[in-house]
Amino acid sequence: MKKVKFIYNPYAGENVILDNLDLVIKLHQEAGYTVVPYRIDSGADVIEAFMDFKEVNYSYILIAGGDGTIDNVVNAMAKEGVSVPIGILPVGTANDFGKFLGMPSNIEAACRQILSSEVTAVDLGCINEKYFVNVASTGLFTDVSQKTDINLKNTIGKLAYYLKGLEELPNFRKLYIKINSKEMNYEGYMYFMLVFNGQTAGNFKLATKADATDGMLDVIIFKAVNIMELIPLFVKVLRGEHLESENVIYFKTDELHIECEEGILTDIDGEKGPDFPLTIKCKKRALKVLGMKEKEE
Repeated sequence: MKKVKFIYNPYAGENVILDNLDLVIKLHQEAGYTVVPYRIDSGADVIEAFMDFKEVNYSYILIAGGDGTIDNVVNAMAKEGVSVPIGILPVGTANDFGKFLGMPSNIEAACRQILSSEVTAVDLGCINEKYFVNVASTGLFTDVSQKTDINLKNTIGKLAYYLKGLEELPNFRKLYIKINSKEMNYEGYMYFMLVFNGQTAGNFKLATKADATDGMLDVIIFKAVNIMELIPLFVKVLRGEHLESENVIYFKTDELHIECEEGILTDIDGEKGPDFPLTIKCKKRALKVLGMKEKEE
């Protein structure tokens, strides 16, 4: 039988993967695969999952978790020189990248989609030599997911992010930033910025024109504006019309440099990112995935 390395995060989402382990194994055995599981443990380095890759020829890596789990696995793969395809079971709280690829939340449906698909090469983001699959961000509220209690996330899901965001409102202020790229140079005040490989953050579809196979990252900067202008801007976000707003800077690039001395944090798919200054690059077609659905025109 062919072999699949199954890396799963038992803490992701509402621990749903724990009730479906037998189903995952059953579906793969029926398709002619032996599943070799690796349970991500709190405090352990996921790189331990790759200790047998020199002895075992794995067909692909199946990942059950959210965007942060995927990032950790992809970075460990890079360190170990592993380049086999990955399949994603999106069982985390947000699952932005999994949804971007068109992966269903139902575990059986996702497994069948992976098992019946061809390999697709997609882009990766790289921020100061660390990879991310969906989005890197900085500014106000971008570290909300880092500050949200994992037990609260598992209990009430995405609502936990929104509640934590409300707690951060007293810290609302404008931030000075410098951005340089071939396509755009900006020096001024902003509230927050996001650099997308995918399209959504916290299930808000912000990078509506993003394509993870075009070799470019989508940069969105929300400029610091009068408080009275924020509500109409938010309405435009809900309608998907914000990229044309004069209060938003939007462009595509394959590399940009960011400087900021405001003492703010960065975030990579819900995990703490590196300190400033930042160099963000697009690694073209650097990740092979299974199960990706073609986008409807």
